[in-house]
Amino acid sequence: MSNEHILLIDDDLRLSAMVGDYLRGHGYDVSNAPSLAAGRELLARQAFDALVLDLMLPDGDGLDLCKELRASPRHRHLPLLMLSARGEPTDRIVGLEVGADDYLPKPFEPRELLARIRALLRRAGQSADDGDDVLRFGRLEVDNGLRQARLDGQSCDLTSYQFDLLHVLAQHPGRVMSRDQIMDALKGHPLEAFDRSIDVHISRIRAAIEDDPKEPRRILTVRGVGYVFAKKQDADTGVA
Repeated sequence: MSNEHILLIDDDLRLSAMVGDYLRGHGYDVSNAPSLAAGRELLARQAFDALVLDLMLPDGDGLDLCKELRASPRHRHLPLLMLSARGEPTDRIVGLEVGADDYLPKPFEPRELLARIRALLRRAGQSADDGDDVLRFGRLEVDNGLRQARLDGQSCDLTSYQFDLLHVLAQHPGRVMSRDQIMDALKGHPLEAFDRSIDVHISRIRAAIEDDPKEPRRILTVRGVGYVFAKKQDADTGVA
């Protein structure tokens, strides 16, 4: 079986070489691209198992490529970790909002990057082990086999991480889950433990599955505690 293939798009050639060597030393194949144009060319020519994308590149913003990939049927579910020297919480939130699965500020330890990539790849591969069960909540279906949420039969636009988060909540309808419990259920995903990360992903999920995201009926907020997925019989009536 071939090694998992990582694409690293970053114009810092010294950092890219160091990260590439480190990841290869842990069994991964790595391709490097110093610009958005080079990255797009590689993505068009071959398949990758994960993408590590710098936010600031010489020919554009990594956020733009992230948006493109999430709108592409071919790359919609490609595990994507965003890098940036801009480490403010607001920058991280923007990265998550446009579809990144994880966000790592520079400078970083190679071991942490490795742990995050492993977590992304582990979650992406879980569908083969978890079977093809479908959870149904009225008009909403959460299909773990296809890793797809469907509303009225139409696929919802979710990243891999957002689907996993939705699936965790949908497996426990009626149960209030704290942010810490959600993170634990996501197999120890090493996303930095700032509360807004979960909140941002919940907001994106609501935009995809709720009729009115401002008045959610499926994923409800319990102030000061966390979130609860509406029970099966109540999911389309607004009753918690």
